[in-house]
Amino acid sequence: MKMESVINSTILSLAGFPKSNPSIHHQKTVKARRTVCCSLSSSSKNSNNGGDADGLLKEEEEEKYNDIWLLFKEAQQNILYLNKLRLVAVEELNKANREKQLLLDKIQQLEAVNKLGNEQSLWRELLLRIDSMVLTGLIDSAEASGMRKAVMGNKFSVALVFFDIRQKTDAELLAQLRHFSVGSRKNGFHIIQICTEMEPLVSVGSLSSYVTGLSKALQKKGHIVEVILPKYACLDLTEMQGLREIEAELYSYFNGQLHGNRIWTGIVHGIGVTLIQPLYYSSFFDRERVYGYSDDFERFTYFSRASLDYIAKSGKQPDVLHIHNWETAIVGPLFWDIFVKQGLGGTRVLLTCHGFDSQCLEQPDKLALCGLDPARLHRPDRLQDHTMTHLVNILKGGLVYANKVVMVQSIYSKESIINSFSHGLEPTLAIHKDKLLVSPCGFDNSTWDPSKDKFLPKNYSADDLKGKSICKVALQQQLGLSKNSSTVLVGCISTESLDFDLNNQKAVWNATPKSVQFIFMGSKATSADGALEYLKKELKDETVRFINKYDEALLHLIFAGSDIILCQSFHDPLLQVPLKALKYGAAPVAVTSNENKFRHFVDREQETTRFSRFISSTFGYLSLSQAVDEIKNSPSKWKQKIVDAMAKDFSWNAECCDVHVSAYTALKSL
Repeated sequence: MKMESVINSTILSLAGFPKSNPSIHHQKTVKARRTVCCSLSSSSKNSNNGGDADGLLKEEEEEKYNDIWLLFKEAQQNILYLNKLRLVAVEELNKANREKQLLLDKIQQLEAVNKLGNEQSLWRELLLRIDSMVLTGLIDSAEASGMRKAVMGNKFSVALVFFDIRQKTDAELLAQLRHFSVGSRKNGFHIIQICTEMEPLVSVGSLSSYVTGLSKALQKKGHIVEVILPKYACLDLTEMQGLREIEAELYSYFNGQLHGNRIWTGIVHGIGVTLIQPLYYSSFFDRERVYGYSDDFERFTYFSRASLDYIAKSGKQPDVLHIHNWETAIVGPLFWDIFVKQGLGGTRVLLTCHGFDSQCLEQPDKLALCGLDPARLHRPDRLQDHTMTHLVNILKGGLVYANKVVMVQSIYSKESIINSFSHGLEPTLAIHKDKLLVSPCGFDNSTWDPSKDKFLPKNYSADDLKGKSICKVALQQQLGLSKNSSTVLVGCISTESLDFDLNNQKAVWNATPKSVQFIFMGSKATSADGALEYLKKELKDETVRFINKYDEALLHLIFAGSDIILCQSFHDPLLQVPLKALKYGAAPVAVTSNENKFRHFVDREQETTRFSRFISSTFGYLSLSQAVDEIKNSPSKWKQKIVDAMAKDFSWNAECCDVHVSAYTALKSL
């Protein structure tokens, strides 16, 4: 009742009514009664004045009656209006309360995530401070190794002991570390990734999301991962926590001399990151682009050598050095020819190849820049290129010297990659076949999950698909398409590499039932505006929509609202469109321009990824028209396929992580 009176009072004020005063109201009532009584008395005394007076009195009474009736009607309308305002105010109050509760729930969730993130960041930052103590000469590598084991073995108690790490000097922190318990043994592997990209610091291709996604997945399973990167001028450091420069120069060998480097450390998504900044060769990474310069070999060879010098001089003893593509493949020969005897006898090397189309061929003499012996390495069984025998092949060197090689490929088998996609490296791959592994890419299921996606009007999962229909109708409404959850909706996330073969697209368009709706959208990672505009001019129809501008929220809604997602290939390491489509209950259908139908060859050999085998048994054989027919003619069968697909886990945490842990485990037994 108290809340109701407050609301009524507020409404009266907003509606322009004065607040009532009980005493004044009483005085007015008494006065009115007296006036009426006097009037009646006066009328009684003058009753003998004749019929004119009676008629006049009657007229006045009718006027008063009419006035009272009008006032009553106005009061009735005002009451109805006030009730309407009251209902609106109550609804607004309820809405405000709901929003307040949602905000409180979100704050609680963020606080929980922040607490966990701070605890994880703290012990990783502590490891980086130990590195700094070695480089500045406070401790030797043996003592540092013991401290690292203590920290890694007591990760969850570190937050209680070292909560004020950033306020302490290295000397103060060292005294505290020496009193810290070293009872626990280290669990899991210690992996150092030496690479040229990492999301969100620097992203050019698929390597950046792979490094971050895999590192996060490995750390969730109890492994320690560090990343070493060049300190590019184009780095985006907005999401790096605790960025600090180590107060000691690191000297590394290059071109016959030792050169100084500045070392920076910080935390990204709970991963310890080290940035190497050359001083004398400062122009190597002080450029607009990451790749594509005539001295790329010199740039990345310098970085690879400096990374190994940093690891050795900081006393690190990782289980695995994880290197990527040709840019850091030189780490393989450098490690085994120079660094293995510098306290790294228990370390092994794993090379990841995201493709063999870029290999880096150079004059053999250039190997001497980083301290390697050209005569020793320019041989057929080492770095000599198979075709251009007067040159050395840097990627081949990584393949030869790595203990294990992971080829990132979601669809094809090991044999298919060696025979059809090796770009001249087939002899080397065949010789080293036993150390080759195939891994699919993954995707970030903490961002891409329809059961908790904040961009969706209604969340849903494999166990409850009701929300997907709501998302479809919301998408249709937002884009001005006819709203019908039974209409087949096809989404397409276009890329620069998506080949819009116009004749092929028009043929498919003509063969597709007009009840099907299409949505084409460009992606953040690419610029396909030209292709979309060209296609937009040719395919003019009220059932087609084109979105040239990238919109994160709309992108999530397209995945959620679509029945089918067109893909350039089932192997999509850059955007991971097929993987996200499966998670959101949309069938991935591959489109290729060299066939007059939507298909993609799926390798059916057993030595392929779990993802490849699943796709080949579900959606790999379907053309667009076949998929549409199956949706319309066999809805129950289709729904079951979608539910099965959504229940699968193809994120970084699943098969991709499992393959790498298997490789690391095999390395330790070598």
